[in-house]
Amino acid sequence: MYYEIREVESYTLQLSLENGKFEKPRLSRFSGKSFRVLKNGFWGYAAGDYSLKDGLERAEKLAIHSGSSVIDERSFSGKAVFKPEKDFEDFDVEEKVKLLREIDERLKADGVVSRRAVYIESVKRVRVENSSGGEVFCQVPRCGTIIQAFAKGRTLQFYAERHMRAGGYEIALSAVDAAEKVSKIAVELSNAGSPPSGKLNVVMNPSLTGVFIHEAFGHAAEADHVLQNSSVLKGRLGEAVADESVNVIDDPTLPEFGYFPFDDEGYRAERKTIIENGILKSFLNSRETAKRVGGVAGNGRADGIEIPIVRMSNTYIDAGDHSFEELLEEARDGVLLYGSRGGETNPATGYFHFNAQYGYIVRDGEVREMIRDVSLSGSTLEILREIKLGKEISFSPGFCGKAGQLVPVSDGGPFALVKAFVGGE
Repeated sequence: MYYEIREVESYTLQLSLENGKFEKPRLSRFSGKSFRVLKNGFWGYAAGDYSLKDGLERAEKLAIHSGSSVIDERSFSGKAVFKPEKDFEDFDVEEKVKLLREIDERLKADGVVSRRAVYIESVKRVRVENSSGGEVFCQVPRCGTIIQAFAKGRTLQFYAERHMRAGGYEIALSAVDAAEKVSKIAVELSNAGSPPSGKLNVVMNPSLTGVFIHEAFGHAAEADHVLQNSSVLKGRLGEAVADESVNVIDDPTLPEFGYFPFDDEGYRAERKTIIENGILKSFLNSRETAKRVGGVAGNGRADGIEIPIVRMSNTYIDAGDHSFEELLEEARDGVLLYGSRGGETNPATGYFHFNAQYGYIVRDGEVREMIRDVSLSGSTLEILREIKLGKEISFSPGFCGKAGQLVPVSDGGPFALVKAFVGGE
């Protein structure tokens, strides 16, 4: 019988300023325990403030059937505490509100009709112990801001940026200068024109490239989707699924928003190469899926004390060798798109549909007028077979939802040239 005990403590503080008015602070603390038992190939799970003995007994009683589940029982031991440059506990609430007021002042501009600045700090502590003798502890602080603006011109438009990473107060401080950019883009967007439509050359900025690789490809690389026959990548390990210039990586050890030193099954985090030189090399795994499909575990993640499931961390498509100017020149006529405002993907078919935050017409290799309400769609593997990649990557933070659970992630990439369907939302 295999068992696993997880203890979680977390703290989150959110401060918000809307149109110069300070909202009531939101402070939350959480602590809890979960117990999992694998008996006769079937999982039992219990959660609550039980003793070790009582919690395991409750979980074992719920392992009521026989099943086929098997796991990688490898044990790890260690302690990892992420040390920020500036501990946010060294700065009082008044100083953090002052920072938000500075951001709010910089958001003010002709045409901006509503402003919002949000400061978030959190700390998560996790201890995992299992029957194989493993015991790990990690503490990860995260900090950052969300900056938003509505502008009224020909239309009412919204633009926002997130600046969040693993770390401390230094991250929030570095985001102040972004406020003027947010209001400027919101105002320009409110007077922008509608996009063209059809299958066009599209230059995606790093944020949109990252969203594409996370949403359109990354979920298909999660091994639970493969086992459920809901991945376009099923049965394709060792095959070419992209251009030979393409390398896709998931790396929880990078100090981005999706950082973790051990996953929520107590498995040591490590960099995983999913695509190498266009060849599909591996899937992302939990302890159970690693045993069933082959590969390395370490991507079992949970929201609080929920049951860990296969999740991404910091997922990105690596840089290529094209300059931004070369991508525009090769695109010749098409669009340059920035960011994402959500969309939908189907891992089973590889189809995706995103809404970009904004974009520009590209004409004769030059960036021209701004466009708004732009949608982008296509087939993931078709895109990856023809993609051309820029030289520098950057990351964008977010929260990824799956099976009712939210976890912090980052996705990244360079500017990239693709051919896809473009239209209005």
